[in-house]
Amino acid sequence: MKLIINGEEVSIKDGLNVNQLLVEHNVKMPEMVSVELNGQILRRHVYETTQLNEGDKVEFLYFMGGGGGAE
Repeated sequence: MKLIINGEEVSIKDGLNVNQLLVEHNVKMPEMVSVELNGQILRRHVYETTQLNEGDKVEFLYFMGGGGGAE
């Protein structure tokens, strides 16, 4: 099955859910990653039950802290 992940076409096994996709793609610190599926940000509690389908567009969104530097 083919998906678009972060703008690149990728082949994955059929029947994966979002949690499994994070594991398959060796996403480090998955608890720090938000997932957007077809333009919608998913809530973490639905990762396990959200099946991926042919042609889905997935974005892994990494949020970074920082700022607050002295002026």
